[in-house]
Amino acid sequence: MTKSKFLWTLGLLLMLSFSLVACGDNDEASGDGEVTLDFWVFGATNYEELAKEYEDQNPGVTIKVRTAETDEHHNGLFTSLSAGSGAPDIAMLEVDQLDRFKDAQDRFSNLYDLGAKVVQDQYLDWKWKIGENSDGDFLFGLPTDIGPKAMFYRVDVFEEAGLPTEPSEVEGLIQTKDDFLQVGTQIKEKTGKPMVDSMEMAYRAIIDGAEQSFFDNEGNLLIENAGNSVKEAYDLAVEMDEIGLVGEFTMWTPEWGNAVNNGDFAVEMGAAWLKGWMLGNAPDASGKFRVATLPSEFAGNWGGSYISIPEETDHPEEAYAFVEWLVSPESQLKSFQSEAGLFPSSPEVYEMEDFKNTTDEFFGGQSTAQYFAKATEDISYIYKGPDYVSVHNEILTALENVQQGADPDSEWGDAVERIKGVISR
Repeated sequence: MTKSKFLWTLGLLLMLSFSLVACGDNDEASGDGEVTLDFWVFGATNYEELAKEYEDQNPGVTIKVRTAETDEHHNGLFTSLSAGSGAPDIAMLEVDQLDRFKDAQDRFSNLYDLGAKVVQDQYLDWKWKIGENSDGDFLFGLPTDIGPKAMFYRVDVFEEAGLPTEPSEVEGLIQTKDDFLQVGTQIKEKTGKPMVDSMEMAYRAIIDGAEQSFFDNEGNLLIENAGNSVKEAYDLAVEMDEIGLVGEFTMWTPEWGNAVNNGDFAVEMGAAWLKGWMLGNAPDASGKFRVATLPSEFAGNWGGSYISIPEETDHPEEAYAFVEWLVSPESQLKSFQSEAGLFPSSPEVYEMEDFKNTTDEFFGGQSTAQYFAKATEDISYIYKGPDYVSVHNEILTALENVQQGADPDSEWGDAVERIKGVISR
């Protein structure tokens, strides 16, 4: 054997031995072929239960679910992705946070490469599109829940104001923005109670359904343009406050929770997921709320999520198989029926008998699912941008200041300047 041939053979043997050692190490680390997937989620989901069900159906797969608060979850995930280590195999992304993570596209697996195209037709078009990059060739996550909005109204408050209380009658009464303001004025005059709980809720009446928000698709700031939806939403909140239709119950505070429980305001223009919060936090309000369709001017989506797979996972195929199962129409029905009440992003679920026949004791035995399903028809794609949460909060700060007596025009100008500072960092 020549020296060169000997060295080539020796190198081949060494490569083979290293390969066998590496395979042996992987088997040991994963429990002789078993796979463990770390799954980070936020908020109230039923994903722990579904993960156990998947494990039972797929021996050898273990899914470790970690739950955190929304901000903690997203900040921790962003830090891990930026560092290039410590990210989970699977991660949940909230829709308002999604564009922030799109700037780190190289840190995520493209779900189109893992087979997502096959299931695309199972989901709402606008929901699916939000999960793509701007070129439409990279999918960050599969769609989970959505937040179509409807009108949660207090039967006792409407009755006290001399108004009809059946859902069909309320819908007939409130078909436009002007109708909403007129009914709110009557409620205020007859009961002394505001129509909505907060400036945020009044602002969200329009902004959640706007076709454009703070930025265009290229990231250019739009809020100084004439006819901008953000300014329109801001002006509506100011108008409602000036005529006494807005309460001072800041959302998610204990005071707000008590107000929901006690009926201290008439209407919550809430998303489908709010029903789950009410069940656990406003027990005295059970039977006193009903749901009706909002005026088309106020239709919109508030919230919802995607399930993504960070690029650093060692098990992309196994992770994708679980994610596809987790958000399948059948699993979405289970998430909807759970205490979390996640509203499906798959229209196939809307046609299932178990969905259509659902009734809600909290809402007096009403079948509320149909109202939220109908609301999805009036929702369209919207680009929010990576700084959406920060700039949204600046508008809310301005509105809170207005409610405390500040000049609306001055506050708007100050908010615009603060927003420019936020996006220039």
